[in-house]
Amino acid sequence: MSLPEFFYERVTSEIHQQMEGVLALAERLARQPMGADAQACVAGVVEAARTVRQILASSDDLKDAAIDGLSFSPQPTRAAELADQVQTRWESRASDSGITLLVSYDGDPDALVLVDPARVQQVFDAFIAQALAGARRGAVEATLKTVIDGETTHVEGRVRGGGDRVMGERALDIREIEALFGLETALGVALGGKIVEAMGGEVRAETNVGGGETLVFAFDAPSVHEAAPAEESIGQAERAAHILVVDDNATNRMVAETLCEMFDCTSESATDGIEAVEAARTGRFDLILMDIKMPRMDGVTATREIRALAGPAGRVPIIALTANADPEDAAGYLRAGMNGVVEKPMKPENLLRALQENLSAGDAAAA
Repeated sequence: MSLPEFFYERVTSEIHQQMEGVLALAERLARQPMGADAQACVAGVVEAARTVRQILASSDDLKDAAIDGLSFSPQPTRAAELADQVQTRWESRASDSGITLLVSYDGDPDALVLVDPARVQQVFDAFIAQALAGARRGAVEATLKTVIDGETTHVEGRVRGGGDRVMGERALDIREIEALFGLETALGVALGGKIVEAMGGEVRAETNVGGGETLVFAFDAPSVHEAAPAEESIGQAERAAHILVVDDNATNRMVAETLCEMFDCTSESATDGIEAVEAARTGRFDLILMDIKMPRMDGVTATREIRALAGPAGRVPIIALTANADPEDAAGYLRAGMNGVVEKPMKPENLLRALQENLSAGDAAAA
């Protein structure tokens, strides 16, 4: 970490800590008997402290997005419940501003998708905050729509503002947003865009008939089938199985790690074959999930190098993760020393079956 980065981390951490203290004291003070003017002053302090805290949080996330990439914690999430959460978070705040918030969900009411619900909520938070800032009257509409297409679900969010101002494509221009609505709103919209981009989606602005804009974000997420035995445990009797997930795509790594967690396994990740071989040398993994096409060293070459390792490290079960899973390709992966193939996009039940079969085989060999 460079010196500027070190001081940035220290300064922001200290401000976070101090703001938490200000909020705690102000909220305690608000519970004391006070006149209306004093209550208004305390409410102003609380609002200012929360604003500073939110600006810092958005700044930290944007810094991470630029340097290391945003972190995600995907989990099976009911899409309809995401829409309910939007309503709960924003209904009273919109009402306090004199605006009616209309939230709707369009799609299968039981649809489950593998997403980070907190990150999706951040996108809605940012776009609703901008819509409310630009609206003087009327309503703001937020819609979440899902379309299931086999193992993938297309997710689309729309936030329609009712402001008189028509900004067109400038509705996503951070400098324009900051000038009109303030730094907090601008940082939120910038972060929302980065989150959608990191999920492989896109954001656009559509001009409304009669004024204002609709901000639209869309991305594809893995479908989750409730019939999958999500609560079934995998692993050795005395401890959870520890799995190495190898894939150059961050989203694929997150999906695989989340599924491992669903099956009560722990995991680590590597981004290419070279990292996989080095990790395998340690001998601490019970199984490796190996992508095939990767930079620097592909999965087949990495498997051959791991099989050349001495001792248990060279005998660890390796499962191919690939979109190319026809019989001829699969036979080639097995000849290279792999123990099985799971096709992308991964179905939880297929990964579960591969883990059960190969972890059991590994346990038997160790015994």
